[in-house]
Amino acid sequence: MANTLFIGKDLPDGLEIAESLSNSGRKVFGVCKSEMEAANFEAEKIIASTWNRASAISTLSLLIKAETELCNIDEVVFYFDANYLASKFELDKTEEIANSVDYMITGYFYAVGELLKRIEQKKEKITVSFLLRDYPSKFDVCFAKSAAIVPASNTVSAAKQAFISMAENFSTIVSDKNYICVLLAKCSMGNELYKNEKLIGDWLCESLTTVSAAKNHQSVKAASTWNKVGSKVSTGFALFK
Repeated sequence: MANTLFIGKDLPDGLEIAESLSNSGRKVFGVCKSEMEAANFEAEKIIASTWNRASAISTLSLLIKAETELCNIDEVVFYFDANYLASKFELDKTEEIANSVDYMITGYFYAVGELLKRIEQKKEKITVSFLLRDYPSKFDVCFAKSAAIVPASNTVSAAKQAFISMAENFSTIVSDKNYICVLLAKCSMGNELYKNEKLIGDWLCESLTTVSAAKNHQSVKAASTWNKVGSKVSTGFALFK
């Protein structure tokens, strides 16, 4: 089975997705909040380490450590849980902006950039997934007239758009490389799986396998399609945008 690097929601907060990956037979390397907690996930067959998201050097070290522990990386999952982040970064306080940007934007950009360099060096088959669990911005709530929902802060909403842009640009940039498969997946609030990360994780596992096992290389259109979590994954023609 595949060796999978899981980045975006630190353990134990991202444990349900990580466990779904592990329970599917994958060997999983994830990021945890502190090195003291790393051993806590061995029972779930998950290897974990810490990561300084604001450091390119730390990011590269994380990738090298993941490669060493897993022997090789077959899959990478970048997870942006806007619902979780909306509660983590509730206020747009000036003194918190730098930290929130590092956590929600800088880290992902470093990780994607360093990963792409490693992939180009090895040119071994790999599947890269960008998974988004959506959450409404102030703009969304205003125009949807959903007064019962507390909207995400400006930094969370901006970071979400940065994640979307990064994912779409990545899928386009690597479209001519037959050793890279891409899966873009979005789970909106109206989705029946939205409140159950285990089910989101189970769907992700099946979809990663489907994309990786496809006989023909993806078209740009297929790679850049945002698939709806819970639906049949797109391997040829765009279904959701």
